[in-house]
Amino acid sequence: MMKPEINTVQSYETEPHRIPPAIEPCPDLPPASPRRARLIVAVVLSVLFVAGLITLLERLSERYALAKETERSSVPTVAFVHPVAEPADEELVLPGTLQAYEESPIYARTNGYLLRWYKDIGSKINKGELLAQIDTPEVDQELLQARAARQQTQAQLQLAQISSQRWENLRKSDSVSQQEADQQTSGYQQSQANLAAADANVRRLEQLESFKNVYAPFSGVLTKRNVDIGTLINAGAGGREMFDVAKVDTLRVYVDVPQTYALAVKTGTMANVTLQELPGQKFEGKVTRTANAIDTTTRTLLTEVDVPNSDARLLPGSFGQVHFGVANYTPEARKVTIPVNAMLFRSEGPRVAVIDDDGKVQLRPISIGRDYGATLEIVNGLSAADRVIINPSDSLENGQQVNAVTPNDGVQKK
Repeated sequence: MMKPEINTVQSYETEPHRIPPAIEPCPDLPPASPRRARLIVAVVLSVLFVAGLITLLERLSERYALAKETERSSVPTVAFVHPVAEPADEELVLPGTLQAYEESPIYARTNGYLLRWYKDIGSKINKGELLAQIDTPEVDQELLQARAARQQTQAQLQLAQISSQRWENLRKSDSVSQQEADQQTSGYQQSQANLAAADANVRRLEQLESFKNVYAPFSGVLTKRNVDIGTLINAGAGGREMFDVAKVDTLRVYVDVPQTYALAVKTGTMANVTLQELPGQKFEGKVTRTANAIDTTTRTLLTEVDVPNSDARLLPGSFGQVHFGVANYTPEARKVTIPVNAMLFRSEGPRVAVIDDDGKVQLRPISIGRDYGATLEIVNGLSAADRVIINPSDSLENGQQVNAVTPNDGVQKK
């Protein structure tokens, strides 16, 4: 069913009594005064200026922070430790090996076979005591031959002497020429020289034969016996060592004293020797001599300590410790220890990198005392208040700026 169309125009015309609403105009406002307008413009400009200034300051602040961060990242960060102060030592303890005051290896002076030996290891012997006998058949035969040759030479000498005298008498009567007489005289002199050579050879062989008896060169203890009956013996140091004799009533102990303590250890200084196998016991000794020169390789002073050993309680070859009294030696009062990885090896000598109050590096020379393995004793150049860089880089330079942190917390220290 279709709806009837409505004629709006006709409807509007058929209702003349309806009047459309009228549009009211805006009320008339008085114009703003010039002063107020300037104030508004000034406020707007101020707001814009402040906003621009704030933006500029933010950019400058960001740029400054970036520059500071870049500068901070360019400065290396290092870890440091403080040296550990050590208490003043009352004594200096150094390792040493006990040695016999006199010790001599004994070799044979003649060839042969060992006939018998009379002393074994541990035997106490006196100077000149017979130690062994050597059978020397070859030397004996050479000696017999040399004696026979001497007798022949002596007989030739007697004949030459008679001939020389006879020709001299014949020369007086002009029965022979002068040259013939001189030849006989020369033959006699040559026979004399041959007899002297034969005598020397006989004495040499007799002396070699006397070496078949081996005697002790000094009183002591027999510490080695390297031969037995029937052993082939060769003369000289190229052969086998027969015995070893040591004098043990006094023992020597050689110790290497560090250069720092060299002035404290002098000839006549008393020292004590202790052994691990004899706890609580001390053996008194005395410094008898020093090398009077520092070894340039180890920077130590070779020192000899003599220890009496009349009761033979101390054995040569034992390892012991030598105690020197250095309580009155003042240069050791300021020693400190640092980790071994804090040292720098430079061409001018050992150095450590120390951080000053301004955060700059100082390459400081040091004097090393004893080496404890993981740590080093520093006797000059450092104090307990210094900040020493550990694991320093080889590229560190004097005066370089660094960021210092402790190895534990990693917090930056200013």
